[in-house]
Amino acid sequence: MQIAVCDDEKSIGLILEEKIKKLLPDAVIEKYLSGDELIASGCEPDILFLDIQMPGMDGMETARILRQKNERMVLIFVTAVEEYVFQAFDVAAFHYLVKPFSDEKFEEVVKCAVRSIEKYSENQSDEKYMMVQSGGSHMKVFLKDIVYAEVYNRKVIIHTRDTNIEYYGKLQELSEIAGADFFRTHRAYLVHFKYVQKYDANCVTMENGTALIAKQNYSEFVKQYLKYNQRKGKEIG
Repeated sequence: MQIAVCDDEKSIGLILEEKIKKLLPDAVIEKYLSGDELIASGCEPDILFLDIQMPGMDGMETARILRQKNERMVLIFVTAVEEYVFQAFDVAAFHYLVKPFSDEKFEEVVKCAVRSIEKYSENQSDEKYMMVQSGGSHMKVFLKDIVYAEVYNRKVIIHTRDTNIEYYGKLQELSEIAGADFFRTHRAYLVHFKYVQKYDANCVTMENGTALIAKQNYSEFVKQYLKYNQRKGKEIG
Protein backbone atom coordinates (compact mmCIF):
# COMPACT_ATOMS: atom_id res chain seq x y z
CA MET A 1 0.00 0.00 0.00
CA GLN A 2 1.34 3.42 -0.96
CA ILE A 3 0.70 6.36 1.35
CA ALA A 4 1.59 10.01 0.89
CA VAL A 5 1.79 12.73 3.55
CA CYS A 6 1.78 16.34 2.39
CA ASP A 7 2.30 19.03 5.03
CA ASP A 8 4.49 22.14 4.91
CA GLU A 9 5.52 21.54 8.53
CA LYS A 10 8.24 18.90 8.44
CA SER A 11 7.66 17.95 12.08
CA ILE A 12 4.00 17.17 11.39
CA GLY A 13 4.98 14.98 8.46
CA LEU A 14 7.36 13.00 10.66
CA ILE A 15 4.73 12.57 13.38
CA LEU A 16 2.15 11.31 10.88
CA GLU A 17 4.72 8.96 9.34
CA GLU A 18 5.45 7.47 12.77
CA LYS A 19 1.74 7.00 13.53
CA ILE A 20 1.10 5.36 10.15
CA LYS A 21 4.06 2.97 10.51
CA LYS A 22 2.69 1.70 13.82
CA LEU A 23 -0.63 0.86 12.18
CA LEU A 24 0.60 -0.19 8.72
CA PRO A 25 4.20 -1.41 9.03
CA ASP A 26 4.30 -2.74 5.44
CA ALA A 27 3.11 0.51 3.83
CA VAL A 28 5.39 2.61 1.62
CA ILE A 29 5.24 6.20 2.90
CA GLU A 30 6.33 9.27 0.94
CA LYS A 31 6.43 12.77 2.48
CA TYR A 32 6.04 16.10 0.67
CA LEU A 33 6.31 19.68 1.92
CA SER A 34 4.02 21.32 -0.64
CA GLY A 35 1.22 20.61 -3.06
CA ASP A 36 3.47 21.61 -5.95
CA GLU A 37 6.10 19.06 -4.86
CA LEU A 38 3.48 16.32 -4.53
CA ILE A 39 1.98 16.93 -7.97
CA ALA A 40 5.40 17.20 -9.63
CA SER A 41 6.35 13.80 -8.18
CA GLY A 42 3.62 12.04 -10.14
CA CYS A 43 2.75 10.05 -7.02
CA GLU A 44 -0.67 8.37 -7.06
CA PRO A 45 -1.07 7.09 -3.50
CA ASP A 46 -3.71 4.75 -2.15
CA ILE A 47 -4.13 7.07 0.84
CA LEU A 48 -3.18 10.75 0.99
CA PHE A 49 -2.92 12.76 4.22
CA LEU A 50 -3.10 16.36 3.04
CA ASP A 51 -2.76 19.69 4.87
CA ILE A 52 -4.91 22.55 3.58
CA GLN A 53 -3.12 25.74 4.57
CA MET A 54 0.24 25.61 2.78
CA PRO A 55 2.37 28.21 0.99
CA GLY A 56 1.86 28.30 -2.78
CA MET A 57 -0.79 25.84 -3.92
CA ASP A 58 -3.11 25.09 -1.02
CA GLY A 59 -4.47 21.67 -0.13
CA MET A 60 -7.86 22.14 -1.79
CA GLU A 61 -6.37 23.03 -5.17
CA THR A 62 -3.85 20.21 -4.83
CA ALA A 63 -6.69 17.79 -4.11
CA ARG A 64 -8.68 18.95 -7.16
CA ILE A 65 -5.74 18.32 -9.49
CA LEU A 66 -4.92 14.92 -7.97
CA ARG A 67 -8.56 13.80 -7.96
CA GLN A 68 -8.77 14.29 -11.73
CA LYS A 69 -6.06 11.65 -12.19
CA ASN A 70 -6.89 9.33 -9.31
CA GLU A 71 -10.54 8.71 -8.49
CA ARG A 72 -9.87 5.76 -6.17
CA MET A 73 -7.45 7.63 -3.86
CA VAL A 74 -8.58 7.86 -0.23
CA LEU A 75 -8.16 11.52 0.68
CA ILE A 76 -7.83 12.52 4.32
CA PHE A 77 -7.41 16.20 5.14
CA VAL A 78 -5.30 16.94 8.21
CA THR A 79 -5.68 20.58 9.19
CA ALA A 80 -5.80 22.98 12.11
CA VAL A 81 -8.94 24.77 10.88
CA GLU A 82 -12.53 23.58 10.46
CA GLU A 83 -13.70 26.20 7.94
CA TYR A 84 -12.91 24.13 4.83
CA VAL A 85 -14.90 21.07 5.85
CA PHE A 86 -17.71 21.68 3.34
CA GLN A 87 -15.26 22.26 0.49
CA ALA A 88 -13.80 18.85 1.28
CA PHE A 89 -16.95 17.25 -0.13
CA ASP A 90 -16.18 18.80 -3.53
CA VAL A 91 -13.02 16.69 -3.84
CA ALA A 92 -14.58 13.53 -2.36
CA ALA A 93 -12.57 13.62 0.85
CA PHE A 94 -12.81 10.46 2.94
CA HIS A 95 -12.29 12.25 6.24
CA TYR A 96 -11.43 15.64 7.73
CA LEU A 97 -9.10 15.42 10.73
CA VAL A 98 -8.75 18.60 12.78
CA LYS A 99 -5.49 19.03 14.73
CA PRO A 100 -4.95 18.13 17.47
CA PHE A 101 -6.55 14.69 17.33
CA SER A 102 -6.13 11.61 19.51
CA ASP A 103 -4.24 8.48 18.56
CA GLU A 104 -7.51 6.58 18.92
CA LYS A 105 -9.25 8.82 16.39
CA PHE A 106 -6.35 8.55 13.96
CA GLU A 107 -6.34 4.75 14.24
CA GLU A 108 -10.09 4.63 13.63
CA VAL A 109 -9.80 6.75 10.47
CA VAL A 110 -6.85 4.78 9.09
CA LYS A 111 -8.57 1.44 9.66
CA CYS A 112 -11.70 2.69 7.91
CA ALA A 113 -9.58 3.94 5.01
CA VAL A 114 -7.87 0.55 4.64
CA ARG A 115 -11.23 -1.24 4.68
CA SER A 116 -12.47 1.08 1.96
CA ILE A 117 -9.46 0.28 -0.24
CA GLU A 118 -9.81 -3.45 0.34
CA LYS A 119 -13.51 -3.35 -0.55
CA TYR A 120 -12.74 -1.45 -3.75
CA SER A 121 -9.97 -3.90 -4.69
CA GLU A 122 -12.22 -6.87 -4.01
CA ASN A 123 -14.96 -5.45 -6.23
CA GLN A 124 -12.43 -4.80 -8.98
CA SER A 125 -10.92 -8.28 -8.79
CA ASP A 126 -14.38 -9.86 -8.94
CA GLU A 127 -14.80 -8.36 -12.40
CA LYS A 128 -11.32 -9.15 -13.69
CA TYR A 129 -11.17 -11.72 -16.46
CA MET A 130 -8.99 -13.02 -19.25
CA MET A 131 -9.78 -14.28 -22.76
CA VAL A 132 -8.43 -17.68 -23.79
CA GLN A 133 -8.75 -19.67 -26.99
CA SER A 134 -9.89 -23.19 -26.27
CA GLY A 135 -11.20 -25.75 -28.76
CA GLY A 136 -11.54 -23.18 -31.50
CA SER A 137 -13.59 -20.80 -29.34
CA HIS A 138 -12.64 -17.65 -27.46
CA MET A 139 -13.73 -17.89 -23.84
CA LYS A 140 -14.00 -15.35 -21.05
CA VAL A 141 -12.60 -16.73 -17.78
CA PHE A 142 -13.19 -14.72 -14.60
CA LEU A 143 -10.25 -14.92 -12.19
CA LYS A 144 -12.62 -15.29 -9.23
CA ASP A 145 -13.79 -18.62 -10.69
CA ILE A 146 -10.32 -20.18 -11.08
CA VAL A 147 -9.62 -22.76 -8.37
CA TYR A 148 -6.14 -23.64 -9.64
CA ALA A 149 -4.22 -24.02 -12.89
CA GLU A 150 -1.57 -26.46 -14.05
CA VAL A 151 0.69 -27.09 -17.03
CA TYR A 152 0.51 -30.35 -18.97
CA ASN A 153 1.95 -31.09 -22.44
CA ARG A 154 2.55 -27.42 -23.25
CA LYS A 155 -1.04 -26.60 -22.33
CA VAL A 156 -2.38 -24.64 -19.39
CA ILE A 157 -5.35 -26.35 -17.77
CA ILE A 158 -7.57 -24.01 -15.76
CA HIS A 159 -9.71 -25.79 -13.19
CA THR A 160 -12.82 -23.83 -12.21
CA ARG A 161 -15.51 -25.07 -9.83
CA ASP A 162 -17.62 -26.23 -12.79
CA THR A 163 -15.29 -27.18 -15.64
CA ASN A 164 -11.74 -27.53 -16.96
CA ILE A 165 -10.45 -25.23 -19.70
CA GLU A 166 -7.35 -26.09 -21.75
CA TYR A 167 -5.39 -23.66 -23.90
CA TYR A 168 -1.90 -23.23 -25.28
CA GLY A 169 -0.08 -20.68 -23.16
CA LYS A 170 2.34 -20.07 -20.31
CA LEU A 171 1.52 -20.41 -16.64
CA GLN A 172 3.81 -17.46 -15.88
CA GLU A 173 1.59 -15.16 -17.96
CA LEU A 174 -1.50 -16.31 -16.09
CA SER A 175 0.33 -15.85 -12.78
CA GLU A 176 1.20 -12.24 -13.63
CA ILE A 177 -2.40 -11.46 -14.54
CA ALA A 178 -3.87 -13.25 -11.53
CA GLY A 179 -2.25 -11.10 -8.83
CA ALA A 180 -1.80 -11.47 -5.07
CA ASP A 181 -4.75 -13.81 -4.47
CA PHE A 182 -2.89 -16.55 -6.37
CA PHE A 183 0.42 -18.29 -5.69
CA ARG A 184 2.81 -20.31 -7.85
CA THR A 185 3.39 -23.30 -5.57
CA HIS A 186 5.36 -25.22 -8.19
CA ARG A 187 6.62 -24.58 -11.70
CA ALA A 188 3.58 -26.55 -12.93
CA TYR A 189 0.91 -25.22 -10.54
CA LEU A 190 -0.81 -21.93 -9.70
CA VAL A 191 -3.36 -21.95 -6.86
CA HIS A 192 -6.09 -19.54 -5.80
CA PHE A 193 -5.89 -18.94 -2.03
CA LYS A 194 -9.67 -18.61 -1.91
CA TYR A 195 -10.14 -22.32 -2.61
CA VAL A 196 -7.35 -23.80 -0.45
CA GLN A 197 -8.74 -26.44 1.93
CA LYS A 198 -5.54 -27.74 3.51
CA TYR A 199 -1.82 -27.92 2.83
CA ASP A 200 1.45 -29.44 3.95
CA ALA A 201 5.05 -29.25 2.76
CA ASN A 202 4.32 -31.50 -0.24
CA CYS A 203 0.96 -30.46 -1.66
CA VAL A 204 -2.02 -28.12 -1.44
CA THR A 205 -5.50 -29.64 -1.39
CA MET A 206 -7.88 -27.46 -3.35
CA GLU A 207 -11.66 -27.55 -3.53
CA ASN A 208 -11.58 -29.88 -6.54
CA GLY A 209 -8.04 -31.19 -6.87
CA THR A 210 -4.48 -31.20 -5.59
CA ALA A 211 -1.48 -29.05 -6.49
CA LEU A 212 2.14 -29.93 -5.80
CA ILE A 213 4.24 -27.53 -3.78
CA ALA A 214 8.01 -27.24 -4.21
CA LYS A 215 9.98 -27.37 -0.96
CA GLN A 216 11.71 -24.07 -1.68
CA ASN A 217 8.30 -22.38 -2.12
CA TYR A 218 6.64 -23.69 1.04
CA SER A 219 7.63 -20.97 3.53
CA GLU A 220 6.69 -18.18 1.11
CA PHE A 221 3.39 -19.91 0.36
CA VAL A 222 2.53 -19.98 4.08
CA LYS A 223 3.53 -16.33 4.46
CA GLN A 224 1.42 -15.18 1.52
CA TYR A 225 -1.54 -17.34 2.56
CA LEU A 226 -1.48 -15.69 5.99
CA LYS A 227 -1.45 -12.27 4.35
CA TYR A 228 -4.36 -13.29 2.13
CA ASN A 229 -6.42 -14.34 5.12
CA GLN A 230 -5.58 -11.12 6.93
CA ARG A 231 -6.74 -9.13 3.90
CA LYS A 232 -9.98 -11.08 3.71
CA GLY A 233 -10.53 -11.17 7.46
CA LYS A 234 -10.47 -14.98 7.63
CA GLU A 235 -8.93 -17.33 10.14
CA ILE A 236 -6.31 -19.91 9.26
CA GLY A 237 -7.53 -23.46 9.74
